[in-house]
Amino acid sequence: MIPILPSIFRPVKKENLLAYLCLAGISIIWGTTFLVMRIGVMQFPPFLFAAIRQIIAGSLLCSFLMLIRRENFPSLTTIRIQAFRGFLLITCGNGLVSWAEVVVTSGLAAIICSTLPVMVILINLAISRNERPTPTIVLGSLIGLAGIVLIFSEFLSDFMNPHYQIGILLIFTATLTWGIGSILTKRSIQNSNPFLNAGLQMLLGGIFCLPFSFAFDDLQHIVWTSEVIFALAYLIVVGSISAFSMYVYTLSKLPITIASLYSYINPLVAVVLGWIVLDEKLNLKIGVAFVITVAGIYLVNYGYQQQKKKQYGLKL
Repeated sequence: MIPILPSIFRPVKKENLLAYLCLAGISIIWGTTFLVMRIGVMQFPPFLFAAIRQIIAGSLLCSFLMLIRRENFPSLTTIRIQAFRGFLLITCGNGLVSWAEVVVTSGLAAIICSTLPVMVILINLAISRNERPTPTIVLGSLIGLAGIVLIFSEFLSDFMNPHYQIGILLIFTATLTWGIGSILTKRSIQNSNPFLNAGLQMLLGGIFCLPFSFAFDDLQHIVWTSEVIFALAYLIVVGSISAFSMYVYTLSKLPITIASLYSYINPLVAVVLGWIVLDEKLNLKIGVAFVITVAGIYLVNYGYQQQKKKQYGLKL
């Protein structure tokens, strides 16, 4: 019988308490960033917006750690590794979503990104020849897919717009690259500082956004409105320096399938805020579809944990 509450609500070890607090924090914070990001990119070139946000955030965090906290300057090996992870997490994961939110609502973008736990588990299954999807994992994947399709049925007229189609595809791609980057970040260099790694990923990932900006952004019309400045400030301080650092720390302490559960909460926060602030579509059908999607994601996660428990005798 499937328990009502997932394993993250079981007694928490003291040494992991901070990691769970960080997980709770990003569950709420990143739900708000979908809305704030859309406010920014609707008035400002999206890839340039992402580049400025991440370069400033990464520079501030790295400078603080190395100048104030006296962290050692990272080795070339560390820089190369974090540059690749920054490309996956920041350039692709964040940059592509920034571009897509020009045409895709913040709530829908968050719901698509909520498939992250499924992506992570399917990636793990794909790279491990000893693991095969269980009936529960397959059932959960199908239920989650049905929920996403039901949500899309409310936006059929938007699919006539080629830019909208590309936006949806880019968000799915961003979710995939974020999953891959998260798995690689989980396999961090031993004895490395997770916060310095986060700063390097943001800084280098932001720099990698610049070529995309030159290629795809309309740089002839850059206007600094109060909304853009607020969005950048909020995303730099709260969304990047605070939340991304908490995410990297969470990855360093908790299993990837637990660390990715923040995506259960993000869509709910984003959908409600998008409806309140930007008057984005929200009705009973979308609400039911959201519940179906989350139920499918939960089943996939539960099936994967049970598979691990059976395979390795772990108490998850």
